Amino acid sequence: MSGDRPSSGSRRSRVVVGIGARRGVSGAAVRAALAVVRDVTGAGADVVYASVEAKAGEQGILDAIAPARLEVRPAAALAGVAVPGSVRVGEAVGTPSVAEAAALLVASELGAPRLVVPKTIVGDVTVAAARVEHTSLTSGD
Repeated sequence: MSGDRPSSGSRRSRVVVGIGARRGVSGAAVRAALAVVRDVTGAGADVVYASVEAKAGEQGILDAIAPARLEVRPAAALAGVAVPGSVRVGEAVGTPSVAEAAALLVASELGAPRLVVPKTIVGDVTVAAARVEHTSLTSGD
């Protein structure tokens, strides 16, 4: 998990992209799904990638986002995010929503989240994106 927080001087947009995928997914499949999100959120944003802990070692995801890091959160934390989910996904990874819940949870740790790409399924990959709305921050020393 990262301790990164937006700085008070940062003016770039920050987007958290949640990623869920079937076990053994290819990097090419993940990249194809991420292209859909990029088309909606635009270029130039600082992007953070997030998922459930069960996906921490999923090589296809890691290859697709390299050199970025994958922020992972426990299934129980994602299960607490109020978004639509799937019983099948819940049985497989312990939370009914991975992509949307991860995007919103991690974005909420960075600021005020606004879902800009709801759960979108592209083949074996599900993605969602939340933009971090910066709240007014007081500059410190």
